[in-house]
Amino acid sequence: MDFSIKAFDWSKAGVPSLLAAKSDCVVIGIFEGQTLSGAGRQLDVLSKGLVARLIKSGDMTGKSGSTFLLHEVEGIGAARVLLVGLGKQDKFEAKSFTDATRAAWRALATTRAAQVTWLLAQTPVKGYGADWATRVTVTVARDLAYRFTETKSKPEPDERTLKKVTLVVDPADEKAAKVALRQAIAIANGSDLTRDLGNLPPNICTPTYLGHAAKKLAKEYKLKVEVLGQKQIEALKMGSFLSVAKGSSEPPQFIVLHYQGAAAKQAPVVLVGKGITFDTGGISLKPGAAMDEMKYDMCGAGSVLGTMSAVAEMGLKLNVVAVIPTCENMPAGNAVKPGDIVTSMSGQTIEVLNTDAEGRLILCDALTYAERFKPAAVVDVATLTGACIVALGHHNSGLFSKDDALADELLAAAKKAGDPAWRLPLDDEYQEQLKSNFADVANIGTPGAGSVTAACFLSRFTEAYPWAHLDIAGTAWKSGSAKGATGRPVPLLSQFLIDRAG
Repeated sequence: MDFSIKAFDWSKAGVPSLLAAKSDCVVIGIFEGQTLSGAGRQLDVLSKGLVARLIKSGDMTGKSGSTFLLHEVEGIGAARVLLVGLGKQDKFEAKSFTDATRAAWRALATTRAAQVTWLLAQTPVKGYGADWATRVTVTVARDLAYRFTETKSKPEPDERTLKKVTLVVDPADEKAAKVALRQAIAIANGSDLTRDLGNLPPNICTPTYLGHAAKKLAKEYKLKVEVLGQKQIEALKMGSFLSVAKGSSEPPQFIVLHYQGAAAKQAPVVLVGKGITFDTGGISLKPGAAMDEMKYDMCGAGSVLGTMSAVAEMGLKLNVVAVIPTCENMPAGNAVKPGDIVTSMSGQTIEVLNTDAEGRLILCDALTYAERFKPAAVVDVATLTGACIVALGHHNSGLFSKDDALADELLAAAKKAGDPAWRLPLDDEYQEQLKSNFADVANIGTPGAGSVTAACFLSRFTEAYPWAHLDIAGTAWKSGSAKGATGRPVPLLSQFLIDRAG
């Protein structure tokens, strides 16, 4: 799908109407119960009152997310006109725009239109500009267009015909919209990479495969990459990470990817991604139902690679380092057992009370490793706890941080990107639940606040820098008939880094 930007001013008298231009479909927004204006008004004039008649008859109410498709409208160059309901104008906000955009793309998918003129990006949204509207338009379109067919012998034929989309903006917004378009395409590409990695089966997407994916990304964008193997990880004394990998025949990998978009002396942002390519729970074996979905336990790693792809494609002026510990968590005669005590890279000892709380065991060593970069900030991303799903469901990712400024940055980015997160507590009182009689800390807490105690565990390894943790257990993939990776939180992380670079 090819996107472009076109500037047009509807207020200038005497200019030839954009609606006279040839295309397969033009997309126009209509507010509920409002006087027609802009493109809607000009459409009504050129069609000799057709829109007004549709509104009067009740066929087009303008209710949010409603659509009405017209064919061969007199006076209009496009073969089709898609009217999209925007809801009440005084309540038209970010969610209303996103809902209308999603409804419009879905309606277009039922047509054979190949070339589309998109006018919704000119609709003012409270608190946002045309650059934001452009980004939402493109990322929603790409999200709906995504298909995973790599492992099918005979992929279903793709009957979609849409090839070219022209986004119309006001002349004053043209420059910003073009920048936003480039960013949106990069973010969509990064999200697609994340989804592809997540959707691959675990017999293909192994730790070694993730290492190759990082090397491929490094080659494409001229990034520096290191993929450390078993002996190198042992030399770093990452006893906690290695304890998780013990039961698997797949060798662990420790991936470090560097993007340098600013001066070398500028402190980088470090992204740490949990890369458990399959999680049986180890000796603390998971129930069999839906265990196939544990291939998605590497979505933290996948989202970090997707974000690095987006950052490199955008050419952001900042430095970013990706750190990805990756292995399988399998039961075996030599697997780590409940009651074992392991020593982390930091020197802290950990009593393993549950081998299914393995993500924090690999992340803690990666967080200690991140200290060497003297980072401006560290954000780890992990499908860490089922407790986060209990707390927040599948809409918000869980955000934890003791650094208010960093947390506020991430929440603002989440809101702007339409990739929501909710901040949960990280009070010192919760640390009491992690006490061990035999080690410095236990890897699980006493019952209650499971996602909080998991974050508290990680916080013990992050005192050297500003740090935040994103628990994406409820947002990284969908189950049921829509089963598949979502690509989240690539939009959130990308927006966070765009804002930092700006």
